[in-house]
Amino acid sequence: MRSWERIIAAFKRFPGIGPKQAERMALHLLRAPAAESDEFLDAAREARSQIRSCGRCFNYTDREVCSICSDPARDHGLLCVVEDPQDVGAVERTRSFRGVYHVLHGRLSPLDGIGPERLRVAELVERVKKPGAAIREIVLATDADTEGEATALYLAQLLRGPSVKMTRIAQGVPLGGDLDYIDERTLGQAVTCRREL
Repeated sequence: MRSWERIIAAFKRFPGIGPKQAERMALHLLRAPAAESDEFLDAAREARSQIRSCGRCFNYTDREVCSICSDPARDHGLLCVVEDPQDVGAVERTRSFRGVYHVLHGRLSPLDGIGPERLRVAELVERVKKPGAAIREIVLATDADTEGEATALYLAQLLRGPSVKMTRIAQGVPLGGDLDYIDERTLGQAVTCRREL
């Protein structure tokens, strides 16, 4: 049953997939009609060979430059820096941002040996400081945990300039949240980041 163990081990490599889930996924793939299994395998192979990083923002795309970077209707002077490609999708789903992105492909984590050289930081600096770049504002949209905050602070110090406005996404009480159930740290952040009405 070496092939059975191999397929389970392969599914277990996916983030958030434990042994039981991996076994269920393997069973589904084996029980499915051959055409369905072949379609899954073909899609995986095609994605692996066709999808690459955008030459500007480093989001995943099947073109040299992604559809967001090549869209003339986007505000190219407004740059949102995110940790991972899935963060672009999360911000896009809000339909509240019309600028462009830069994907770091991670965040600073000295304990894990991840410094700026392992991220797309050099490309970000080059993009912002390139003559004629015309970037007016950089929105730092990293996670609100320790590594995300450290990454945002590092980038703010690195990129700060007289003609570039640095902003950080707001944090605090979620919409519909009951103050009694919000932890002190989140509520404290909400009070600190309050805005004028």
